[in-house]
Formats: sequence, structure tokens, C-alpha cells
Amino acid sequence: MNESKPAEATPKATAHIGPWAPLKQPVFRMLWGVWVTANACMWMNDVAAAWMMTSLSSSPLMVALVQSASTLPVLLLGLPSGALADIVDRRRYFMITQIWVAAVALLLCAVVLLGAMTAPLLLALTFANGIGLAMRWPVFAAIVPELVPRPQLAAALALNGIAMNASRIIGPVIAGAIIASAGSAYVFALNALLSVAAAFVIRRWKREQKVSALPGERFIGAMRVGMQYVWQSRPMHSILLQVALFFLQATALLGLLPLVAKGLRGGDAGTFTLLLASMGAGAIVAAMFLPRLRRAFRSDALVIYGTMLQATAMLVVSVAPNAAVAAPAMMVAGAAWLTVANSLMVSAQMALPDWVRARGMSIFQMALMGSSAAGAALWGLVATWTDVRTSLISAAVFGLACAVLTRRFLPTPGADEDLTPTQFARPAGTEIDLDLREGPVLVTIDYLIDPARTDEFLQVMQESRRNRLLHGMLSWGLFRDAADSRRFIEHYVDESWVEHLRHFERMTAFDVALRERRLSFHVGESPPLVSRYIAQALRR
Repeated sequence: MNESKPAEATPKATAHIGPWAPLKQPVFRMLWGVWVTANACMWMNDVAAAWMMTSLSSSPLMVALVQSASTLPVLLLGLPSGALADIVDRRRYFMITQIWVAAVALLLCAVVLLGAMTAPLLLALTFANGIGLAMRWPVFAAIVPELVPRPQLAAALALNGIAMNASRIIGPVIAGAIIASAGSAYVFALNALLSVAAAFVIRRWKREQKVSALPGERFIGAMRVGMQYVWQSRPMHSILLQVALFFLQATALLGLLPLVAKGLRGGDAGTFTLLLASMGAGAIVAAMFLPRLRRAFRSDALVIYGTMLQATAMLVVSVAPNAAVAAPAMMVAGAAWLTVANSLMVSAQMALPDWVRARGMSIFQMALMGSSAAGAALWGLVATWTDVRTSLISAAVFGLACAVLTRRFLPTPGADEDLTPTQFARPAGTEIDLDLREGPVLVTIDYLIDPARTDEFLQVMQESRRNRLLHGMLSWGLFRDAADSRRFIEHYVDESWVEHLRHFERMTAFDVALRERRLSFHVGESPPLVSRYIAQALRR
């Protein structure tokens, strides 16, 4: 990144990590319990809302739109939420998300008890509840790497998958029992109570703040840098495409599940709960075997085979005559769903450095939820025009086609980059007084290169261009001296002086290695000359 002396990088741990190792970390264990509770509340809300919609409207599209209303806020608010999670106190922000969900749940409860609920109002309040999910997910995704050592990250994410899918069993079972005995209003009341309790648990977390002499990032600038990082990251391109394709077809099963349950012989709210619980149980079983699967198969193979298995299970559910046939198929679908989602999530976490993790994961979640919302609406429309069975079969065929095409045409990701944080010394003081917000900043680096190695140098500089832009530079260029074939000048522009200084706090082991590769081509007696210039405003 910047030509300064690096501190020594932290060595990688190589010891074998068991699937339960992260739970030995007390803070992770505490917040993992919060995550289970929060997701159980989410599933309780979705089950109660979806089942209530079947009594408010007979339209398959309206039933499917409950899933869209729940997930669409992540598409709309994911990036702003991720930017906030990267620049504000994550503990306080996490607490606020739980309070928001509790407030929405209380409002839902009051409307139902007053008998004022309508189909459009239910969609609106489900959307409001989804805002809580949009706010909550990026911050939790970002704090997990803070809570466990990096070698335990894959195991921690697998445990998060177990939490998500255990809640998929716990939430629907509790919701189904409450709906059958007392009514949907009391599901929302319990959600509010549990969400407030989770907020108090989060308050106990004594998070260590990272101290920086620099002012915090600005909101709009943080979003720009996050989008630019993902735009320039080749691994993230592949990951986001696979996420979008998988959830576009897989959501058909979840979005139409209330109607599938009703269409089965003797189908009722208990059948719907059984199918959801079966899906969650399959996911938990898969999570237990994920460490073995990851040792046996590459991540991209797990995604492809999992997609094919999920689509096949959806075909079985579409033609199942009763719950005895549909429930085992739902278990298989849940196992495949968890395998694909976890594999893609681990790949995304490994492709993002700490400083942009919440923003990057929010874009990952935007792709996931956006394709889920689009898929629920799409397959709901297909079911309206035809029937539920035809819609599920169409989605399954689409999923199988995507798996085949992905395997054939999607490039295999290269070796993982080492994104371990590494501290760099900042540049020496300037001769003029600078406001940290002054800018833009132009940086030039003067190299002398052996002409025989020019082609090799240009290849490294092509990689350097992508690396500079990943870190938020506004522009980058490389010039060759017309009078001296050995001399090259690299330049890049930062938004402001403070943004330039931030790069020194964001250096990773990969950035250090790339810097050393650049410097290895320099043949001058002294290091490359680095010059920094501040834009000067002119008076009219």
C-alpha cells in the first residue's frame, strides 16, 4: 500500500480446530446465545406472519410476499447498516437493533389484539421487523472475528449456522404451539420480551475499543469505500454471483411453504411447523459434519453439489402427497441449504479484511436477501399464474441448471490472500499545517527498473492497481519516463489527508508482501522516492 516500514506480521496458527472450540471463548459463548435468541424471534415472527396471511388473503402472491417483506430491508439498508457497524460502537449498535425489533413486535401484538390487522398492514409491519434484521446482521458478522482467533473463524461461522438452524426449529415449534393455544398476538409479545432480554445481555459485553488518533470515518465515504472494495475484489465477485443464483431459486421452497403445508393431506399449522423444523434439523446435522466435508471437498464443489441436492429435495417436496414424504425431503433441503450458505459465508469472511468486514458482509447479505426477496416474488407469481407444484418444479429445474452452468463457466478462485492486520509507521510530519479533511491527496512513487524485467514489473503493478483501488483510492496510474526507459512513476489519489493516513492502519500481510514484490524491482541506490501533494484551491 504505502512505502513505509512494516511491523512484524502475526504468524498463522496451524493447530487443528475442533467444531466446538469457539464456545470456549466466554464472550463468544454469551453472544452466540444472543444470536440463537434473536434468530428464534425472527423465525417466530415469520411463522406467525406467514400463517396469519393465509387467513387474511388466499392469494399465493400475498403469502409469498411475507418472505419478500421480511428480506427486502436487507437489500435496501444492508450497506448503510454495514457502514454504521464499521464506524460506530458495535456493542451499542447491536443493542439498538434488539430494541427496534422489540418495539415492532409490541406494535404487531397491539394491532392483532385490537382486531385491526389487514394484509397490507401485515406486510408493512413485517417489513419494519425486517429493518431490525438488516441492522443486526452486519454488526454480528463483523464482531465474530473479534471474538475468536482467526484459525477458529470457520468453526465459529459453522456454529452460527447451527444457531440459525436450531432457531429454525425452536422458533417455529414455539410459535406453532402458541398460535394453536393462544393466538398469534402472543407470539409477537414473546418476541418483544426476548428481544429486550437479549439487549440487556449485549449490554454486559465489555468490548475493547480500538484506539486511533484519527477521526472516525464519514458515513457516505465509508459506504463508498465499502462498495469500491467489493467492486475491485475478484473473489467477492464469484461469491456474490453464487449467492444470488442459489437463493433466487432456493427461496421458492420457503416462500411457498405455508401453501405446501396446507396442500398436504391433513395439512394445518402443525404441518407447517413440522416442515420448518425438519428443514432446521437437517441443517443442524449438516453443520455437525461440515468440518469433514470441508476436508473432503473444496468450497466451490460444496456449493455446486449442495445446490443440486437442494433442488432435488425441492422436487420431492413439490410432489409429496403427505408430511411423511415431505418432512424427510425438507431435512435434505435444510442440510443442502446450510452447506451452501456456510461455504459461501466462510469464503466471504476470508476474502474481507477486518477494517471493511461489516460493509463487505452487508453487501453479501444484500445479495442473499435481495435474491431471496426477488425469488419469493417471482415464484409467488408463477404459483399465481399456474399452481404451487408447477412453481416449485420450475424453481428446482432453474437451480439444477444454475449448478451445471456455474460448474462449467465460473472461474475457480485463486489462493486465499493473507489478510492478517499489520501495522505500518505513518509518514513523517509535513512542513505545512494540514487539516485532516484537506484533499484530495496525490501520492507519487518514483521507481528505477531494470529494462530486462519490465514485463514482470508491469504484471506486479497491474496487481498493485487493483490493491490500491481496493483500499479506496479515487484513481491510480503508472507513467514511463520518455527520456529514461528505466524510470516509472506510480501515482494514486486519495479523497483527503485523513483517508490517506487510514491506509497505514489497514495494512494486511498481503499488502506487505505485495509492497516487497514492488520494491524488489527497484535498482536505485536509495529506496523509491515517495512524494505527497495536497490539492490547492484557487481564488476566483
